[in-house]
Amino acid sequence: MRRLIAIALLLIAVPLVLVFGIAARGGDSGGYKVRAIFDFVRLVPGEDVKIAGAKVGKVESLDVTPDKKAAVVLSITKDGFTPFHADAQCTIRPQSLIGETFADCSPGTFNQPKLKTIPDGQKGAGQHLLPVQNTSSPVDIDLINNIYREPIRQRLAIILNEFGAGLAGRGADLNDVIHRANPALAETDKVLAVLAKQNRTLANLAKSSDQVLAPLAAKRDRFAHFIVAANQTNQATAARRGDIQASIERFPAFLRQLEPTLRDLGGLADQMTPVVTDLGKAAPGINRFIEQLGPFSQASIPALESLGDATDVGRPALIAARPVVNDLRQFGTYANPVSVNLDKLTKSLKDTKGIDLFMDNIFYTMTAINGFDAVSHYLRAALIVNTCATYQAAAVVSPGCSARWADEGASTSAAAASVASAKDHGTPPSKSLLSRILSFSSSPSGSGLDAERQAAIQRVQQGSGSDSSQALGANDPVLKYLLGN
Repeated sequence: MRRLIAIALLLIAVPLVLVFGIAARGGDSGGYKVRAIFDFVRLVPGEDVKIAGAKVGKVESLDVTPDKKAAVVLSITKDGFTPFHADAQCTIRPQSLIGETFADCSPGTFNQPKLKTIPDGQKGAGQHLLPVQNTSSPVDIDLINNIYREPIRQRLAIILNEFGAGLAGRGADLNDVIHRANPALAETDKVLAVLAKQNRTLANLAKSSDQVLAPLAAKRDRFAHFIVAANQTNQATAARRGDIQASIERFPAFLRQLEPTLRDLGGLADQMTPVVTDLGKAAPGINRFIEQLGPFSQASIPALESLGDATDVGRPALIAARPVVNDLRQFGTYANPVSVNLDKLTKSLKDTKGIDLFMDNIFYTMTAINGFDAVSHYLRAALIVNTCATYQAAAVVSPGCSARWADEGASTSAAAASVASAKDHGTPPSKSLLSRILSFSSSPSGSGLDAERQAAIQRVQQGSGSDSSQALGANDPVLKYLLGN
């Protein structure tokens, strides 16, 4: 899983870098010196050194070795193209038609050892030695054209005749020189060796080519269109070759910056493996859900259409309701303090059980006055009438009334003694509290008001002596008990 994610990201990143040049720009380094040995060269100091078409440095100096070879010091100043390895290659190529050249190099593969450093005390100490076996110097086209001129043509004939005698026993050396002079021959040998190892595969390719060519022949118009489109793409690419070159130069630095991200993605892929495994197990259920979702979607189409019609109808109502909504918004703004206080009040009533106590008060009040007789509702109350029931504004000790608790016999004796004492002194006994409540005033006896009062008292006494209250109209024992009848 981690490799797949890394490969996918790399495939996405490479085209972006090549086309848009978004990778980071590589910085210059202090210089990596390569001492390349050639059979012969046509170079001057200051000419370019390129790797894969990108300028990476300059030719610093030229020298001659003791065995009459050309030593070219190449200064590589761009990061990401060093170090050179044991299979590195360098060749001299023409850069223009006026005789300019450049050094085209390949730094080699990373699994090979690095180039050896020239030890101290030797010429070029500290530089990295690239042997003559890894270099080549093709003959320039202008030199080849010179052989058709006089007297170059005659001199060439003489040289060939003399070389025929001189090189009769050095065919192997001549073969090495030719291969180094034209690297295409060496590469051709490598290609032929690879093809020789793949002869069976080539035979199968020849047999199966008809199966490949037959579909191409059937779709030759599309194939021709592909070639035309590829030509247009190549033209557009050639028009942006400067940007592509800059992108290639920045690509190594981009890869270095991308490495931590890929490492983090690798860790994420490892952590996501259980999740992906669980998703794989849940995939059949999700598939069934999606399949069943299709009929549901079809069935919901009429409802959605009806909803659209409803929105067409409801839109004028919503527009007309805008003033009401604005008023409600303003009311909500003004009611905010009241709602805060009301919230505090309700919380306080809840915490102190005020609502419960208020309901209890209503219940007990209704229970106390639910009695009903011939006159009206009446309040059940117990009046304690004794010698201590008289209200006193001053601290006066009434006879027979004491704040001390006493037994029942003592209280009764004290009350009887008080009555007897009153009779002995010729003073009438004081009326009880109930008598004082029922005696209204000192109005003349026999008046009409006194007669009405007496009649009302008699009606009350008759109603209280009946079996049930006239307001009930039923003779229920439970209600009699609750209502006091």
